[in-house]
Amino acid sequence: MARSRIDRRDFVRTIAVAGGSLAVAGLVPACTGDASHDHALMTEPTLARGGGGAVTRNPLRTPPAVAPSGLTLRAAPGTASIIPGKSTTTWMYNGQFPGPTIVAESGGEYPGVTFQNGLTQDSIIHWHGLLVDSPNDGHPRQVVPPGGTYGYTLRVAQRAALNWYHPHPHMMTGEQVYRGLAGAFIVRDGVDTGLAGNAFGLPVGEYEVPLIIRDASFDSRGNFQFSNKSSGFWGNMPLVNGTVGPYLDVQKGVYRFRMLNGCNARVLRLALNNGGAFTLIGNDGGLLDQVYGVSEIVAAPGERFDVLLDFQGLSAGATVMLRDLDAKWDVLEFRVIDSTPSGSLPSGSLSTIAALSNPVTNRRFTFDGMTRINGKVYDINAIEFQVPFDTTERWTFVTNGNGPHPVHVHGAAFQVEARRGGRGRTFEWERGWKDTVLVHDGETVDVLIRFTAHRGLYIMHCHQLAHEDAGMMANFEVV
Repeated sequence: MARSRIDRRDFVRTIAVAGGSLAVAGLVPACTGDASHDHALMTEPTLARGGGGAVTRNPLRTPPAVAPSGLTLRAAPGTASIIPGKSTTTWMYNGQFPGPTIVAESGGEYPGVTFQNGLTQDSIIHWHGLLVDSPNDGHPRQVVPPGGTYGYTLRVAQRAALNWYHPHPHMMTGEQVYRGLAGAFIVRDGVDTGLAGNAFGLPVGEYEVPLIIRDASFDSRGNFQFSNKSSGFWGNMPLVNGTVGPYLDVQKGVYRFRMLNGCNARVLRLALNNGGAFTLIGNDGGLLDQVYGVSEIVAAPGERFDVLLDFQGLSAGATVMLRDLDAKWDVLEFRVIDSTPSGSLPSGSLSTIAALSNPVTNRRFTFDGMTRINGKVYDINAIEFQVPFDTTERWTFVTNGNGPHPVHVHGAAFQVEARRGGRGRTFEWERGWKDTVLVHDGETVDVLIRFTAHRGLYIMHCHQLAHEDAGMMANFEVV
């Protein structure tokens, strides 16, 4: 296995990711555009846990950070200690569950990234959120057979953001992701550097950690239970970074949590058990235009959220729980340990986001049942439409039953313009740049999109992975 070399400067940056802590928001008014974020979290008794009974909590696992140059990622079966006292047969990148966190610099070129397929199925890696050229995107046409390899050169030229990587073989993505093949991919830039002294005083080092939140079900021996039915698979317990019942010891400081919904199908409705609000600073496409205070976040599979949490006003021994309100799960417990308070929450403006406008073309896509877009099941050899390079278009996503449908587009980020029906609004976490948007039953969502990175073959699909595997995808070409 090839290993990447990281110099001292890169090591400091990657430690900022791998330091074993997270980040969430301070207790702020749950309203849009509030600029005074100087309240610490309060505590209240822990709410009842979903499923009843006490839960034995385990230290949160933090994947190691690596640089991409010369990196080999080998997908292969192995065993992981997920349920204490049991061994789980897992499909892993480089023997790790989740895979290592890749950290790259915007403006960098990273040759020699190699995928090795040690599975008994075809596979390929897609770099979800990276704006790379078509040969390096991980399209289903690029799958390699068992024992095969695929080489990438990743040219990273985009805003800093939390992205992720996962398999993308047609009809097998759901199983491969569910059994463990996924990892975080963080891009840094000159503003969001991951270093102390960054422009907005964002937490770094042990105060910044990515969280891959997903669900799973296990049999009595501790092995995954899974069925790839087209309606989707919902696990019966949450995992965070591959940890069952996780807890995280936190200092009395401000933490940054880089959250990914890595579930196959489950939409998460995240909140804090004390009624506190998240300080939301970013989403799929990086930093937002300003700081937002929100009391809960609805996270669809594939979506990412960047939030801060201030523990400075809490006493040693206090606890705060991150919950999924819909599943009634306690997802992650924060345990405050004694230390000197440090850090502060940013307020007001963050980044400048140029709004897309004046679309020259309108396209309408219906997501029909569990298998079709615009009435068609995916044909891997077909090009369904062509998109002019560097031209703004309006794409309208419509549900025709069996939602929710998290719509993901390869090759470009977009801006959410409007939602009609259903929830009838856009949300704070949908501001700025996105690559995945949630469309519930009864909803129609308009996005503005402009392909400015590369020409070539890309794909659009539902990120409910069973829908994707059953044919809810469409190839298109940027020309």
